[in-house]
Amino acid sequence: MTDSQDTGTAASPAAEAPADAPAASIATEPPVAPADGNPVMPAAAGTRTAADVVTPEVAARLTRGVVGSGRTANHAPFTGEKLADLPESTPEDVATAFERARAAQELWAKVPVKQRAAVLLRFHDLMLRRQAEVLDLIQLETGKARLHAHEEVQAVAVAARHYGRKGPAYLRPKGHTGVVPTLTKVTELRQPRGVVGQIAPWNYPFELSVGDALPAFVAGNALVTKPDTETALTALWAREQLIEAGLPEDVWQVVIGEGPVVGPAVVQHADYVSFTGSTRTGREVAQGAAARLVGASLELGGKNAMLVLHDADVEKAAAGAVRGCYSSAGQLCVAIERLYVHESVADDFLQRFAARTKAMRLGNSLAYGADMGSLAGARQLEAVSRHVDEAVAKGAEVVAGGRARPDIGPYFYEPTILDGVQAPMSVCAEETFGPVVSLYRFSDEDEAVALANATPYGLNASVWTKDGRRGRALAVRLRTGTVNVNEAYAAGYGSAQSPMGGMGDSGLGRRHGSDGILKYTEAQTVAHQRVMPLAPSFGMTDEKYARFMNSSLRALKAFRLR
Repeated sequence: MTDSQDTGTAASPAAEAPADAPAASIATEPPVAPADGNPVMPAAAGTRTAADVVTPEVAARLTRGVVGSGRTANHAPFTGEKLADLPESTPEDVATAFERARAAQELWAKVPVKQRAAVLLRFHDLMLRRQAEVLDLIQLETGKARLHAHEEVQAVAVAARHYGRKGPAYLRPKGHTGVVPTLTKVTELRQPRGVVGQIAPWNYPFELSVGDALPAFVAGNALVTKPDTETALTALWAREQLIEAGLPEDVWQVVIGEGPVVGPAVVQHADYVSFTGSTRTGREVAQGAAARLVGASLELGGKNAMLVLHDADVEKAAAGAVRGCYSSAGQLCVAIERLYVHESVADDFLQRFAARTKAMRLGNSLAYGADMGSLAGARQLEAVSRHVDEAVAKGAEVVAGGRARPDIGPYFYEPTILDGVQAPMSVCAEETFGPVVSLYRFSDEDEAVALANATPYGLNASVWTKDGRRGRALAVRLRTGTVNVNEAYAAGYGSAQSPMGGMGDSGLGRRHGSDGILKYTEAQTVAHQRVMPLAPSFGMTDEKYARFMNSSLRALKAFRLR
């Protein structure tokens, strides 16, 4: 198995960075900002630094309980410097974590479901009250802007509230019509799977760790999570808050280490696997789970399209494209990487979109105000640069951006718009997973649908039009798990009662809604037969029993029973 954290093009995003020094430290002169580059948001006086937030005491507190016999470290993308020393787990440590989780799960499953759900509601309040702590950690570990870090807080709060309120109803025993009404009483129960193995990515370390864990806990499972090493502190902060909210400590185990080492061990021991990452690694995870006949949910890559129809509000569409393309520097699976714009409004849209893109403020401070932060590491920067440079060499035009910004930090890259992209440019079909979007023009909606669907991926899509009915009708024709009309991704993703996931190479299974919690359960049918058996009885011969059942079957159909 390759590194399980390569959500898109990167494995561990800082894997090629020096262990303890900024990647840019070898330069003999400080890099100079380009005169026509994106503006930089200066850090305010007194702004917190990594040393202020992640002290050795904080790191020791958060990593308490991690099963790890070795040592490793993570790094801060804003500077490339080491952030904290961390325990490192071996396959034997993973086995120990699962043993602890199994023992705890048996007791946790006996706790009434309403009490399990109440833990989430207490966690909701703790998390919102202390959100400044986790916002700092998210920014330091991912390099994203603070507002984009807050998207994770929003998503986790929604999930905690939803499953804290609706979880017991999703899991409630359900009565069904038996084979013989009144004589056969049938109840569907939902039993926890046991210990869920979770492999979480680096790009949304809060939402894609605890956000996916919450329904598993309500369903009565324990969890062994492998976060990416570079973003482990964020997941561990979430664990600390959940324990304070009432989750038994051993119910959530965390292991830390290299994906090729720790990832297969998690899959090897899990009763169910929850994976978010690249399509390539997702296939390997699926094979490992299938070999053991355990289930898996996989949210994988995307090459998501945004369609701007001829009647769209061009100004709103341009603002929406900025959100959809550049949130978290484009490092999210539902980000927009392809813009299909009707030829009648394409020039107007591009002018407005480019102006907004060029005005975006880049920043690396732990404060609100920056419009975009850094890429996560050297491998992400290399992948983004390679896609853009190759496209330009083959004839594409850079409308905005198109260059790194080492004057801000080692992994900063300007938000980029490409025009004139076509096959076989890599950026045309491969997931970039960075702040790069390609613009294409279309003449009619059938053409736009065909272009949007011309990809093996099927995660998210966006449609912009003043006619909501037209937008919803066109959405049905798009082969993606979510489609947002007049929004990029947040409307669909944030609607926690509705399932979210991908089609095709974008994955299997769904998070959110009933799907997001029932996947962590095994359905069990209990059928109680009363009065008479489903066999000849009361002196019936086989022939009389057959005639009786024939009459009963005809009557059941006549009464329209299902």
